[in-house]
Amino acid sequence: MVVILLKRNFVRFLRIFSTMGILSSSIARKVAMALSALFLVFFLIIHLTVNVLSVFSEEVYNTASHFMGTNPLIQFAMQPVLFFGVVFHFVMGFILEIKNRGARQINYVKNKAGESSSWMSRNMLYSGLVILAFLVLHFIDFWFPEINHKYIAVLPEDPTRYFEELQVKFISPYRVVAYVLAFVFLALHLLHGFQSSFQSMGMNNKYTKSVKNFGKIYAIIIPLGFIFIALFHYFNQ
Repeated sequence: MVVILLKRNFVRFLRIFSTMGILSSSIARKVAMALSALFLVFFLIIHLTVNVLSVFSEEVYNTASHFMGTNPLIQFAMQPVLFFGVVFHFVMGFILEIKNRGARQINYVKNKAGESSSWMSRNMLYSGLVILAFLVLHFIDFWFPEINHKYIAVLPEDPTRYFEELQVKFISPYRVVAYVLAFVFLALHLLHGFQSSFQSMGMNNKYTKSVKNFGKIYAIIIPLGFIFIALFHYFNQ
C-alpha cells in the first residue's frame, strides 16, 4: 500500500514539474536542483542546532522540540515546504542522472573516469540512495511516531517527552551504526553537492575558492555533529 502511494506521488511530482517546464531545459533542471540543495543545506543547520541542544540540556532540548512540534507556522507552513523540498531534490536528482547517463557513458569512452571527475561526483546517485534509505529510517523513528501521537492516537501533549524519545532511538548499536554510516555518506554527498550547487547557478568568480573551502568545512562539520549526537546518546544511556 505504501509503495503504491509513493509511486503515485512520484508520478504526480513528475507531471507537476513537466507542467512547470522544469524538465524541458537542462540548465533549468540544474538550477532547480541547486536551489533545492541550498534550501536543504540551510535546513540541516537548523536541524543540527536543535538536536545538539540535547547534548547540553535535557530541559532546553525539550523546550525547543516542543516549540518546533507545536508551532502552527512550522507545522503547517514550513514543514510541508520542507517535505516538498526533499521530494523535489530527490526527484530532480534521479531525472538528472537519467538524462546525463548517456552523455556520461560517451565521455567515459574518451577519458578515464578518474581523470575527469571525482569519486563523489561519479557516485552522487548512490550516496543519494543511501541518504534516502536513511530518511525512511529517520521518518520511521521520529516523524511517524510524532504524527501518531498528535493526530492518530491523539495523546495528551507532554512537553517533557522529547528527550526520552530521542534517547530510546539510540539504544540499539545497529541503529547507531546505521546513523553513523548515513552521515558519512551525507558528508561525501555534500563534498561535491555544495560546490556543484553554486556552479550550477553560475557563481564562478573571485569567491569560488572561498565557496569551495566553506563547502568542505560544512560537509565535514555538519555530518560530524550528527554523528557526535548519536554516539553521545548511545554511550550515555
